[in-house]
This record gives sequence, C-alpha cells and structure tokens, in this order.
Amino acid sequence: MATQVKPPIVETEMGIFDHLDELRRRLVFSALALVIGTIGGVVVAAPVLEFLQQPYGRAFTVLGPTGGVVAYFRVSLVVGAILAFPIITYEILMFLMPGLTRKEKRLVLVSLPAVTGLFLTGIAFAWFVLIPPALGFLEGFQPTLFKPEWTADLYLGFVTSLVFWMGVAFQTPLIFFIVALLGMVTAGTLVRNWRIAIVSAAIAAAAITPTVDPVNMMLVMGPLMVLYLLSIALVMIGRRLNRRQELLSENA
Repeated sequence: MATQVKPPIVETEMGIFDHLDELRRRLVFSALALVIGTIGGVVVAAPVLEFLQQPYGRAFTVLGPTGGVVAYFRVSLVVGAILAFPIITYEILMFLMPGLTRKEKRLVLVSLPAVTGLFLTGIAFAWFVLIPPALGFLEGFQPTLFKPEWTADLYLGFVTSLVFWMGVAFQTPLIFFIVALLGMVTAGTLVRNWRIAIVSAAIAAAAITPTVDPVNMMLVMGPLMVLYLLSIALVMIGRRLNRRQELLSENA
C-alpha cells in the first residue's frame, strides 16, 4: 500500500493587515501588563512614597484638593511601568521577531534577563548616585533667596522621571551588543559618530531632567556618555563573536 506523501509546508509572508493585527494584539497585551502592574503599584504606593520621601525629609506640599491623589497615582503608574517593563519588552521583541532568523531570535530571547537586570541597575544607579547630589544642589541653591518647599507633584515628577528613564538608558550597551552580534554595526561606526552621540546625550539629559540647570543635565549626561563608551567596547566583542560564528559556519 503506497504511503501518501504530505506536501511541503510553505511559509507565507504576512500582509500589511496581518502586521497591523499583530501590532494590535501586542499593544493590547502590553496595555494589560501596564494595567495589572499599576494595580500592584496602587497596593504598594504608600510604602514607595515613604521611601521616595526620605531624601526630602518632610511631608510633601500639595496644591489643591486632588494634589495628593494625583501624586499617589503617579507613583502607582511608575511602579506599574517598572513591573510591566519586561513584559512590554517581550511583546515588542515578539512583534519584531517574524523578520528575524532563528539564530537572531535565540540571541534576542537570551538577552531578556539582561534587559531586566540592566533596567533595575539603571534605577538603582539613579537613586543612589544621581539623585542625592541633584537634590542637594537644588535644595541648597541660593538659600538666602529661595526657601525650598517642594510640592509633591514637582518633586515626585523629578525623581520618578529620573529613575525610570535612567533605567531605560541603561539598555543602550545591551542593544548595541545585540546589534553587533547580528553584524549590523561596528565599533568604528560608533567612534566616528561621537559628535552625534554627545548631542544625543545632551538632548536625552534635557528630556530626562525636568529642570533647566546645567548641573543636573551634566549629572545625567555624564553616565550616558559612559554608557556609550561601554557600548563601543561591547560592540567590539560582539563583532568578534559574529566573525567567529561566520568562520565556523563556513568551515562546517
């Protein structure tokens, strides 16, 4: 009895509407992760607020009857974003993965724990290294002219913005390392574009710090440039690993 041969499976490319539907589903999952994380943030917002209050040393000033509520839910949203960050990153990568090879998908998935670790490292760096001198400078600036009585909205906006976006900025070396492993960038390219890197770091520092003083901008810009230098070193390592893998593939 002759066996029936199954026809080969042919992979079909996704159309524009398939991509849009995929994007919609990824955005929905990301939004759900943010909502669930924010609910968790509401539960722990009070102790988090007490923790954030420690550098200030006294109760926050609120302007208007809803000032405290707004501050409370601001912190809840930031905590939710931090909790949901790994899931949101995963959904973004899953949306991009259909266009990657099996090797590239494996590299991206392996990097997910490092993404979370670097994000938390950036948060810790901002809290323990950047925020103390920044607050010290702002509180002690011209004390004979200005009495620091910060509102909850402005203080928490400054602190949470700096903490969250420094966590995001700490992803830079890992992103460049992965791109180098995929053979898409070289260390020479980053070195030649150092001027663009300085301008980009200045723009990012201005966006991260909601103040106009150059001291806090430099406190943020300095670590961003160090991360760029670290990225160059990691790109060199990534390119070597990429060339070694290419040689092994050719000799196989």
